[in-house]
Amino acid sequence: MRKFLREHSLTVVFGLLFLVALVGQFFAGHADFNERLSADGHPEIGLGHYLFSADFLVDVVENWQSEYLQFFLYVTATVWLVQRGSPESKPVGEAGAQTDEKQQLGRHVSDSSPRWARAGGWRTKLYSNSLGLAMLVLFLCSWVAQAFAGWWAYNGEQLRNAQPSVSLLDYLGAPDFWNRSLQNWQSEFLAIASMAILSVYLRQRGSPESKPVGASHSVSDRSG
Repeated sequence: MRKFLREHSLTVVFGLLFLVALVGQFFAGHADFNERLSADGHPEIGLGHYLFSADFLVDVVENWQSEYLQFFLYVTATVWLVQRGSPESKPVGEAGAQTDEKQQLGRHVSDSSPRWARAGGWRTKLYSNSLGLAMLVLFLCSWVAQAFAGWWAYNGEQLRNAQPSVSLLDYLGAPDFWNRSLQNWQSEFLAIASMAILSVYLRQRGSPESKPVGASHSVSDRSG
């Protein structure tokens, strides 16, 4: 168990932090939601009711979809786009999908290569893009979940205010849906751009996301 935790500490720690933050969001969101209900003259709801409410779900998944969008764009855009001097980028002259030799494909596979990397044909092609595809699917699934949860939450708010409900299609064109989406997307785009340029000039000793402390600003390779 100790060896497992040491070898998977990054996933374990951030998985636990995720659960702690999610629980914290649940209690804080419940308190905030009840404050808004009380301010509007509506009765408060219990923790169980809030747990399965659209209001809690939409607050959760609207952040998930933006994170998966960030990773999808980052994984796929860095195939072709570069930032000179950033360890988040390939060297300027190496933009593109790279050769089979660099990707350890074709006659360059080894016995330890993943099975689908050794298989050839459509399986290798699919596996060659599986990370980006996985992030895209997770983004689309969480965005669809946000759309439905946002729609239910919006109609709940309409009902409490004695206003007519709207169809899902109408909600997809409503400011509420796009405000929830775009306010998260813009922060993710800013974060990617900031990391790409700041990592050219700043360092974090021991981090694989940083170049060696003494590496030149113009070098993109983490090895310096």
